[in-house]
Amino acid sequence: MQYKYDYLIVGSGLFGSVFAYKARQAGKTVLVIDKRPHTGGNIHCETIEGINVHKYGAHIFHTSNKEVWDFVNSFVPFNRYTNSPVADYKGKLYNLPFNMNTFYALWGIRTPAEAQAKIEAQRKESGIVEPRNLEEQAISLVGNDIYDILIKGYTEKQWGRKCSELPAFIIKRLPVRFTFDNNYFNDDYQGIPIGGYNKLIESLLDRIEVKNNTNFFEDRKYWESIAAKIVFTGRIDEYYEYRFGKLEYRTVRFETETLDCGNYQGNAVVNYTGAEVPYTRIIEHKHFEFGHQEKTVISREYAAEWQEGSEPFYPVNDKKNSALYEQYRRLADTECSVIFGGRLGEYKYYDMDKVIENALNYF
Repeated sequence: MQYKYDYLIVGSGLFGSVFAYKARQAGKTVLVIDKRPHTGGNIHCETIEGINVHKYGAHIFHTSNKEVWDFVNSFVPFNRYTNSPVADYKGKLYNLPFNMNTFYALWGIRTPAEAQAKIEAQRKESGIVEPRNLEEQAISLVGNDIYDILIKGYTEKQWGRKCSELPAFIIKRLPVRFTFDNNYFNDDYQGIPIGGYNKLIESLLDRIEVKNNTNFFEDRKYWESIAAKIVFTGRIDEYYEYRFGKLEYRTVRFETETLDCGNYQGNAVVNYTGAEVPYTRIIEHKHFEFGHQEKTVISREYAAEWQEGSEPFYPVNDKKNSALYEQYRRLADTECSVIFGGRLGEYKYYDMDKVIENALNYF
C-alpha cells in the first residue's frame, strides 16, 4: 500500500517534536497534527508584557545526560537558571529541598550533626517500621515536623486525597541535604531556553508539515490511512477506546494575572504548603529568565481531579491505575504500526530530558 507519509505524529509536545526532527533527518516524510492551536504541548509559552509565560505550569529543564543537554542547546542556548523553590507555610518561608536553611528556619539549629540528630529522634519516636501509606512513609523518612509543615498540606492538595489514603510508594525517598545548597536538582545541567521554549519547538519542527486545531479522533480512519506508522503521544486509553476502562489523572487550573509591579515574590516558584491556601503554588514567570520588565505576570496553580474536557497533567500511578495501564501496555506491545510515547502515551510522569532521551533512542 502506498502511503503519503512515513510517519503521522499525533501531538507536537517534546516527544512528538523530537521524533519528527529525527525522522526528517533520516529522510522520512512526516506530518505532525495537534488538537491545540499551538505546538509544543505543555511547554508552550505565551508572551505577556514581554515575559515568556509558561502557559501550562513551570517547566525547568534539568539533566545529567550530556548528549541530551548538547542536543537541546544545539537548537537554542539555555540560560543558567537554577531551581531554588521556597515554601510558604502560614506566612513563614522555608527553602526547598529540605536543607540546612530549612532546618535553621524550623528548629534554629546550625550544624548538620544537630539536624541529623533531630530528624533521627523524630523518626524513632514515630515507631514506624513498615509504612502502610504515604503519611507513614514520609514520617519514617523525615519525621513529624517536616511532614506536617512542608509535605502534608501540599501533597493532599496536589493529589486530592489524604496522605493516609495514598500509597507509600509515591514517596520512595525525600531529598534531604545537610548543606546550605538551595539547588533543588542534583543534575549536572539545568536552565531555561533563552527566549522561551517556543524557540526550541520551532527549531525542531522547522521544515516539517504541521497541522494545528486538528483532532486525530474526529477523523481517525482518514489519519490512519495516510501514514505507514503512527507516533501517538495522547492518552493510550483513549486510543484503545477505553477497552479496559479509563485511566485517572490529576489536572491543574491556572489563574494568571498581570501585576503593575516589577517583582511580586522575588522567586520563580513559591509553594504554599498549608491546607488553608487553596492553590499549591505561585509562579512568577519573569524570574525564569532574569527579566527586568516594569510589570510582572504570576500564575496561581490549583490542582483538581481530571474530567473530560480538562487537560490530563499527572498520571495517578497508584496500584489500581498501574495495573490498568499494564493491560494497555501489553496491548500496545503487539502493535507494529503504532509507537506510543510521552507522559500520556506511556502513562508516566516524565522529566523533559527523559522524554527527549526516549525519542532519540528510537533512532
